[in-house]
Amino acid sequence: MTSEFDVYVILTDTGTLFTRTIKLFTRDPLNHASIAFDSQLNEVYSFGRKNPHNPFFGGFVKENMRGQLFEQASCALYRIRVNQAEYVKMRNLIEYMERNRDQYRYNLLGVVGLLFNIQMKREYAYFCSQFVASVFAESGVQLCNKSPFMVTPGDLENTPVLELVYQGTLQSYMDSGLGGGVTGLGRTMAAVESARTALTG
Repeated sequence: MTSEFDVYVILTDTGTLFTRTIKLFTRDPLNHASIAFDSQLNEVYSFGRKNPHNPFFGGFVKENMRGQLFEQASCALYRIRVNQAEYVKMRNLIEYMERNRDQYRYNLLGVVGLLFNIQMKREYAYFCSQFVASVFAESGVQLCNKSPFMVTPGDLENTPVLELVYQGTLQSYMDSGLGGGVTGLGRTMAAVESARTALTG
């Protein structure tokens, strides 16, 4: 029997000037997308600010959902179940990006193109929802019926492929017990090694 793993997509609204500007165009309530490998949100990845105080310095980031940037954030958490091979591909892709994070940039030009329905391809550059859709697509999972270059957080919110598991303030979720502790991180890392061993053993 093939093992299955839960992977999460989290949409947030941090209320920053940049997200408020994007919201004027998209009309979507949540305009930042991330991928998470555990329900405790210990391992969350996206493309966004590398420095919370500098909105113009962006790229691949491992996000701290308990950090200052997300203190007042509203969110929606979605879940999708993937098979073992898809899960390992996702983990390997994320780990590659993390090891080579200095070569990746935030695709601001792609965001501008997206607002005008123009696909703008840039090597080693992603905006947040493009990144999430690309990780899934390159692992064999299609979230939306369009190119990752054209996927918005609103598309992720409305795709039937994702199951909504929580909607509300991020702080309330983290305080609920579902989003706390490092025990979940240990379980996640053990699951990764187990999946890799099963595929290569």
